[in-house]
Amino acid sequence: MGKQEVLENALQICKGLTGVREAFLLDDNVRKAMLDEEATVMGAGNTAVDNQGVKEAFTRQYIIGIVKDPRFRPPPEPTILMMCDDVVVGKEIFPWTMNEVEGNENVIWLSDGFVVFTDRIQEKPAKFVMPPVSFPEINPSNGCKDVVSCSPAPTTDLLMRKYHGLNDDAKLASVLIGFNLVDDE
Repeated sequence: MGKQEVLENALQICKGLTGVREAFLLDDNVRKAMLDEEATVMGAGNTAVDNQGVKEAFTRQYIIGIVKDPRFRPPPEPTILMMCDDVVVGKEIFPWTMNEVEGNENVIWLSDGFVVFTDRIQEKPAKFVMPPVSFPEINPSNGCKDVVSCSPAPTTDLLMRKYHGLNDDAKLASVLIGFNLVDDE
């Protein structure tokens, strides 16, 4: 498959996923604006946010932006961690990972889907880390490699939507999928 075929195929795979409302390749102009916006993001209570997923995705040659609704499948791994240096002190929990924390007296639920491990808390300030996450639908069998996905900050998501002429809708969210082509070695 040639480059254009691989890119079009990757877009069609994304567009065909349940819950995907829009899927498009990001051009250099919106990529730069989105990276600049991500550098300004702070979390609740002025907690630092390190969106490693966005940083990693933006090192890839191509990025597909997806705007999705709640029917979209859940992520294969946690999309947010709370870190003190290299220690995970909190993480996103899914219904299928509840058994990891059930009955643990050192767990505090910050929300329905996020826990803090009280036995791991340190004196140092914590930060939220959004790691790169796998995206199994895009892979070497369809000409793509080094695939990572991530969620941009809400302000970055809005910037991307406006650039593509889409309205802001709180019921929708976005995912970015960064990848290189297998044949570009």
